[in-house]
Amino acid sequence: MYSREKQLTIRHDIFRWLDQKLDRGQYEYTREELSSYEYDGIRLPLLDRGRGIRNPATFSATLSIMTSLKSPYNDVLDTSTFVKYDYRSNGSSDNLKLKAALFGQDPLIYFEALRRGVYAAHYPVYVVADDPTAEVFTIAMDEALRFFGDPATMSVDQRRYAERTVKARLHQPAFRAKVMHAYSDACAICSLRHLELLDAAHIIADHEATGFASVTNGLALCKIHHAAYDRNLLGISPDYRVHIDNDLLDEVDGPMLRHGLQDMHGRALNLPHRKSELPSADALAIRFEQFAA
Repeated sequence: MYSREKQLTIRHDIFRWLDQKLDRGQYEYTREELSSYEYDGIRLPLLDRGRGIRNPATFSATLSIMTSLKSPYNDVLDTSTFVKYDYRSNGSSDNLKLKAALFGQDPLIYFEALRRGVYAAHYPVYVVADDPTAEVFTIAMDEALRFFGDPATMSVDQRRYAERTVKARLHQPAFRAKVMHAYSDACAICSLRHLELLDAAHIIADHEATGFASVTNGLALCKIHHAAYDRNLLGISPDYRVHIDNDLLDEVDGPMLRHGLQDMHGRALNLPHRKSELPSADALAIRFEQFAA
């Protein structure tokens, strides 16, 4: 078994490996890709085939956990900040390594299933509580929140702070991955296909009560069109048409303004193929009222 120091070094190298992919705009990972990670030339799969927990023999504490689309375990989001993770059945030794992660406060990765064999990664996450009676662990989805300890003992103010702190961080990886997949990794307005230049834009802002993290409340937009949309220089009507602010249409300011924005006026949005992923007409109508005003 590796020393604790080497285990932590490997964990942080995994985070670096995932960070590099995020920097290139990648927010989802296939099982094959997550099984290809290597440290010092030795392959170390980040997922365990057929199980929702990864406990390498060389590690004293759990490396990763995951939710599957059809999990036999009752893993659910307790709030936007904490995940309840059921004990493995039949007194599995996996439970002992999760307990070790709790006592050692070892950073884990939480893989969220998006589609069959495709995952979003949340990291670092921490086991913060163990309820042997209910046979469930609690995982904090943000590093800072582990210092609060068991969420069952948190005050109302602490819980509100925790939920505000984690909301964007928790939802963004899965939200972005799902939106990019729906729009085939291309801007819905100009069809730009460079992932590092694309954003998953909310139609209704995520800080609003109705700003849910769902594909139907999202649009794949390149950075210039995302910025213009957020500032109401560009609007999208419920019939999926692009509109440019009238004052901006009258400006003369070189080819970027002309080709990047003015030429988009009246263009039909490039839409997802699946009807279930089409942007919400109601949400677009609310945002378009703000643009029109």
